[in-house]
Amino acid sequence: MSSQEHIITALQRYRLVPVITIDNPAKAVPLCQALIRGGLPVAEITFRTAAAEQAIAAASKEFPDMLIGAGTVITTDQVERAKAAGAAFLVSPGFNPRIVRHAQNVNIPMFPGVNNPSDIEGALELGLDVLKFFPAEASGGLALLTAMSTPYPGVRFMPTGGINQENAGRYLADPRVVACGGSWMVPSKLIADGEFDRIEALVREAVSRTAE
Repeated sequence: MSSQEHIITALQRYRLVPVITIDNPAKAVPLCQALIRGGLPVAEITFRTAAAEQAIAAASKEFPDMLIGAGTVITTDQVERAKAAGAAFLVSPGFNPRIVRHAQNVNIPMFPGVNNPSDIEGALELGLDVLKFFPAEASGGLALLTAMSTPYPGVRFMPTGGINQENAGRYLADPRVVACGGSWMVPSKLIADGEFDRIEALVREAVSRTAE
């Protein structure tokens, strides 16, 4: 099984991917402990802050069996830094063929964002068939996903953007959906305030409510 297939299999098992924005890398380890205790040993740490690289490195070192990815990867430099820090996969908000090719060249799986058929076809051209659907709700939600994906029966998606406790289950019931990304169980304020017990409770509730 390839690295990409292994990661996709794990994402299907976890069903939810916490999308994390973190300002202090020292919070990464206790945050990941909360995720693990809550039953969700997976994280997408976004490059929206200067702390992302250090946070990925700290989490990857402390929890080698946890599935840790890097999100909001939009430059080749971030590809390199995320891989060096220990990220197992990359996620981007849009589809940039140059960034995808660079990730492929350095052998790290990437899931670029799409919300239209042209981007899907561009991704297929590069051999990708699991894609981020972003921004999911703002783009049209499940109705758009259904209409857009019909001509591409082999493509699967990770909806992110506007996903929450109330609608995640509907997305996950769709066979084209591998997993859903969301931040509702990892609010940035709770991370910054160190309220990891509350995060654990939110994660446990999210896992329970989206269980098959």
